[in-house]
Amino acid sequence: MAISQHLLQILARLADGRFHSGTELAESAAISRSAVCKQLQNLDKLGLHYSAISGKGYKLSQPLQLLDEDSIRQALNGNTKALLQRLEIHPCLASTNTYLQHADNAHATACFAEYQTEGRGRRGRQWLSPFGRNIYLSLRYHYQSGPAVIAGLSLAVGVAVIRALNSLNIRDAGLKWPNDIYWQQKKLGGILIEVGGEAEGPCHTVIGLGLNGFLPQPLSQTIDQPCTDLYSIIGDKAFSLRNRLAAELLNQLVPVLHDFDVTGLSPFIEEWRQHDCLHGKTATLYQGKQQHQGILEGIDEHGQLLLRKSDGKQQIFASGEISFRPSHENTA
Repeated sequence: MAISQHLLQILARLADGRFHSGTELAESAAISRSAVCKQLQNLDKLGLHYSAISGKGYKLSQPLQLLDEDSIRQALNGNTKALLQRLEIHPCLASTNTYLQHADNAHATACFAEYQTEGRGRRGRQWLSPFGRNIYLSLRYHYQSGPAVIAGLSLAVGVAVIRALNSLNIRDAGLKWPNDIYWQQKKLGGILIEVGGEAEGPCHTVIGLGLNGFLPQPLSQTIDQPCTDLYSIIGDKAFSLRNRLAAELLNQLVPVLHDFDVTGLSPFIEEWRQHDCLHGKTATLYQGKQQHQGILEGIDEHGQLLLRKSDGKQQIFASGEISFRPSHENTA
């Protein structure tokens, strides 16, 4: 859906989580009070809930921190500023990854969106995207080598995300092979990497990251796997650090993407293993219609998954999707 400038102005006023009168909102957006009511009717579609009380006005159920380009740029370190060529923030996109896939010659470009109408996860799954609550980020980067050489990039990106969370004192996040961010065996975020270009020549990558800041309960109940958000981990702080988190993700991701072209995966292997949240767990690996059950034993030097089957033999997998059971059953 299109998000009008009037609605963005209203949201900027409501973002503090306090009551604001209809007259105040009308003045801030330079529209009539009846037009304010019409604009507020769109909030449910964006995954935002509000209260309306006579004599007090309107109030969001939770505070909101809108992404601000100036705040993000001010928090970037010198290395990131030197490497990052473009930074864009959009109120609404179909998908940040799709947008950058079609951006001509967009090298070292970062794109955030407040809201996605067609956000995607692995295997084309929908990525649910309430407005202004989570991080929807894509980075486009060019590599001189072909797609085969950047195998394992999602593991290095996962390491960068953990570094960013740790730098903001968000601890105990883990990595699930090959591209998920977990906290206490619940999904906190996901990585989606798409590659274009020649098989043996230069290629471009679009690295998408979705990170849950706050998932309203009705929305979280529609997700078909255990999930969590930053609000569940650090409480109300999750509402006030969104711009800091956006900047710190760039501070960690951009240098990693730059270095990967030279170093490959090897400098990140041991760090990834330290954050492997499923090592030693029993799980099922799905590859299309094939299923492989066994004990997860981490990754090899190429970032491939190691799985020990019931017959004692270890198998190596370059791709697949892991399914595991809750920890209270003492399995993965």
